[in-house]
Amino acid sequence: MPLATIHTHDAPQPIGPYSQAIDTGALLFISGQIPLDPASGGLVGNTIEAQAEQALLNLKAILEASGLTMGSLVKTTVFLRSLADFAAFNAIYERLLDGAKPARSVAEVSALPRGALCEIEAIACR
Repeated sequence: MPLATIHTHDAPQPIGPYSQAIDTGALLFISGQIPLDPASGGLVGNTIEAQAEQALLNLKAILEASGLTMGSLVKTTVFLRSLADFAAFNAIYERLLDGAKPARSVAEVSALPRGALCEIEAIACR
């Protein structure tokens, strides 16, 4: 099966030369999602809770555009501006993943695009 580029208006448009996701047929590779509002392209919120929720909603929109759900996730990578936000991020992550528990890595980084507090990328499986 040829690679397919995934695009939905329900998630923010890429802010660089990349796709929202690439579908290989068996796996979906989702680019890092930061807390951008899909309509305005602006950063949502100034707390880790608000930003985590928006980033995860963007991830969910891309999954749904591909015919998948949060339960299809097999691996996520989370980037946090501060590991002090780890517990607060986890609370939102657990709620929005609705019981899914994909493999995950979390790293603290010095900066993220647009000054975001978090970013999440993912791999999902059909």
